[in-house]
Amino acid sequence: MRRLGDLEAEIMDRLWKWNRPATVREVVNDINKQREVAYTTVMTVANILYNKGWLLRTKQGRAWLYAPVRTREAYSAALMEDALGASEDRSVALSHFVENMSEDEMAALRKALRNAGRRAKA
Repeated sequence: MRRLGDLEAEIMDRLWKWNRPATVREVVNDINKQREVAYTTVMTVANILYNKGWLLRTKQGRAWLYAPVRTREAYSAALMEDALGASEDRSVALSHFVENMSEDEMAALRKALRNAGRRAKA
């Protein structure tokens, strides 16, 4: 999975935070609070995200409402999977990754492993 581009990430970030479908106009207005971006640019990138399968869209009047297909966490997990896949030795790469985790993160990992083990046995 390719990492999202800067504007793609800005659009997805807003949709993930808002946790509701939104129009391009809403996204543009929010981005323009920090920096200037053209409506047509955001519309083009939202359409690209839709064509890549990142966004769903439904018509509301004359505007499209966009909503994420995947959660931010699913995106992060896919990036981690790709990063592990870039190594010739996934177990060594994973060991290095775990060495940098906090105690809370390690506890969350242990819980995830237990849950995955239960699902595998079922």
